[in-house]
Amino acid sequence: MMESGQQVTKMATTTTTNGNGKNGRNGPPVSPSLERHQSVVLFEDDIALSVIENDLDQLLEQADLSVKTVMTENLNGFKTLFQHYLEERKHGNKVDWRKISPLPSGAVIDYSEIASVGVSSIALNKAKAKELLNKLVVVKLNGGLGTTMGCVGAKSLIQVRDDATFLDLNVKQIELLNQKYKTSVPLVLMNSFNTLAEIIRVKHKYDRRVPLYMFEQSCYPRINQETLRPLPETPNIKDGEWYPPGHGDVYTSLKRSGLLSEFLKEGKEILFISNIDNLGATVDLDILNHLINDTNCEFVMEVTDKTRSDVKGGTLIQYDGKTQLLEIAQVPKDKVDEFKSISKFRIFNTNNLWTKLGAVDRLLSGGCMDVDVIVNKKTTSDGINVIQLETAAGAAIKNFKGAIGINVPRDRFLPVKKTSDLLVIMSNLFTLNEGNLRVNPKRSISSLPLVKLGDQHFQIVSYFLERFDDIPDMLELDHLTVSGDVTFGKGVVLKGTVIIIANHGDRIDIPAGAILENKIVSGNLRILDH
Repeated sequence: MMESGQQVTKMATTTTTNGNGKNGRNGPPVSPSLERHQSVVLFEDDIALSVIENDLDQLLEQADLSVKTVMTENLNGFKTLFQHYLEERKHGNKVDWRKISPLPSGAVIDYSEIASVGVSSIALNKAKAKELLNKLVVVKLNGGLGTTMGCVGAKSLIQVRDDATFLDLNVKQIELLNQKYKTSVPLVLMNSFNTLAEIIRVKHKYDRRVPLYMFEQSCYPRINQETLRPLPETPNIKDGEWYPPGHGDVYTSLKRSGLLSEFLKEGKEILFISNIDNLGATVDLDILNHLINDTNCEFVMEVTDKTRSDVKGGTLIQYDGKTQLLEIAQVPKDKVDEFKSISKFRIFNTNNLWTKLGAVDRLLSGGCMDVDVIVNKKTTSDGINVIQLETAAGAAIKNFKGAIGINVPRDRFLPVKKTSDLLVIMSNLFTLNEGNLRVNPKRSISSLPLVKLGDQHFQIVSYFLERFDDIPDMLELDHLTVSGDVTFGKGVVLKGTVIIIANHGDRIDIPAGAILENKIVSGNLRILDH
C-alpha cells in the first residue's frame, strides 16, 4: 500500500470537498488531516482511506516505544480490513442473492462416511492414533467475555459443570488424550486484550498438565458510524473504543506470534480450531485421519443439521464457483427469512474447523487469505453509534483447496451462550467422562430439549444459581419455559412440556420432589419455612 502522504499528493490536484461534504473536482486540495468530527462517509474511497490512514498514523505516533511494533501490525491489519470494507460497501456489504447456487455433490459429506467403527476404530489402535495426534495442534478461541450471562471477565473462567470452568474442561480433555495415547498435543489459546491478563494469572495451574501456549489476537479501533473516522484519539486501550476483530483473525495472529512457524518446524500438520465455550468440540480422530490422508483437501468445516434454535447460524453456499460461508450479517434484508429457512439451508457452521498448517502458511505468505468483512454495528455506553469490522474464521474456507463440510452429530455442537444452555449442560441430560460431555445414554429422545428462561430473573449466572437448590432431573424433558420469579427445590423432575409463568408481583416455588409432566404452572405458589 502507498504511504498516505503519497496518496494525498497524487490526488490533491484533482479532488476537493464541496459545501455538503461530497468530493468535487478542480478545486483546492483535500487534506487528510480533517478535524476529528468531520465525516468521510461521502468521500471517494481513496480519499476516505487516506484520511483514515492519517488518523491511524497519528495514533501510532503517540504510542509508547514498547508497544509501537505490535500496534503497527494491528493498525496495518485494520487498514487492509477497512479498505475491503470500502470496496464492499458499494453493494451494501451484502451478497448478491442471485449468484447463490446449490452446493455441488461432495461439498458436504456425512460423518458416517469417514467414521471408523468396531474393531477398525482408530481410537482402539493406539499406535495409529498416536501417529495422527503427533501431527495435531488444538487452538481454542478464548477472546470472549461472560457479559451476556452477567459475569465479569473471561468467559472461559465461568464454572459450568462439577465446579469446573470451560478452561478446566478443555485442559482436562487434552491432558487425558495425551496420557491415553502417550502424545504431546499442544493446547493453544487465542486471547483478546479483554481476556489476556486473567488467563496469564491462572495459566500456572495448567502448565505441567498440558503443553499450553497463548497468543493475542489483533486489537482494532472502532469506527464512528456517522463519520467513518476512528473512535479513539489516543493509543490507550479504553473500553468501548477498541475491539477484537472476530475469530477470523486467528490465522494472521497465529502467524504473527511465531507459533505457526514453530509448529511447522516441529512437524505439526493439522490445526483444529474451535470456540472454547463449545463443550462438544473435542478432538475427533476420524476427522483428523481424513484430513491427513486426503491430499486434495486442505480444510474441513464441521456442520450439523439446523433446528429452529439455530436459524441465525452461518451456512455453506456455492458462490462465484466456490464453497463459501454465508453469515446472516451478509444477507440482504429481504432475504433474511429465506436464509432462516430450515428447508432451504439445512445445515449450519459449528465453527469446529480443521485445516492444514502448511496451507495456512502458504496463503498468508502469499497474501491470499481473503475473508469477507462482517459489519457489526454497536452503540457505546455513552451513546455513540459505532462500526466494528470483523471476520469469521470459517469464511476462510473459500481460500483452501478441496475444502469440504462434514455433517457431524449434534453433540459436537454444545455451546453455552446463555444460562438456558448452562442449565442443559449442568443437568443429567449429559454425562462427563474424561473432560468430555456426552448425551446421557439413558435419554430416549435423540434431540435435546428446548429451554427458555426469563431474562430478568435468570440471565445473570449468580441469580440463576440462586434459583435452584439443585438442578432438576431433565432426562425426559422436551420443552421448558420459565418466566418470572420462580425457584426450584431439591429433587424436582421435569418431563414432556413444562411451562412455569409467575406474573409480575407473583412468585412460584416448585417444591422439593415435585414431578411436573406436561404441566402449565401459573399464578402464585409460595413454600414457607415453619
